[in-house]
Amino acid sequence: MRVDAASRFIAAEPEDVFRAFVDPDLMLLWLPPDGMTGRFERFDAVTGYRMVLRYDEAPTGGGKASADEDIAEVRRVDVDPPERLVEEVDFPSDDPAYAGTMTMTWTFTEGDGGTYVDIEATGVPHGIDPGDHAVGLASSLRNLARLVE
Repeated sequence: MRVDAASRFIAAEPEDVFRAFVDPDLMLLWLPPDGMTGRFERFDAVTGYRMVLRYDEAPTGGGKASADEDIAEVRRVDVDPPERLVEEVDFPSDDPAYAGTMTMTWTFTEGDGGTYVDIEATGVPHGIDPGDHAVGLASSLRNLARLVE
């Protein structure tokens, strides 16, 4: 089974890092990877959200939802502040390569004067390139660190 993962140490307390996952204004500042901007169509810190991600420059093959957009339909299935967050993500798309539900498990471990943030994605649709996904996860974590440190 494919597992995409990324980790980063962030020099901030776990509560401060976790706050960036439950405040929609903060999430929009860090979650979209470099080259994208985001907006919420709806947001609930406990149950989930629907985010539209727009590419600054449309990719050659287009986005998952349209020529220049991806949509993530996210259900939060486990919210355990400030230690763990589990999300089930669907990508509404006409392309069957993006079908299926991806599970993203975020863990926040206090240590060494900050927080170790680990993300593990399982059930990743085969249309998502592993290399691009790794770059996107690392970019989001870098943005998160810049925001809360």
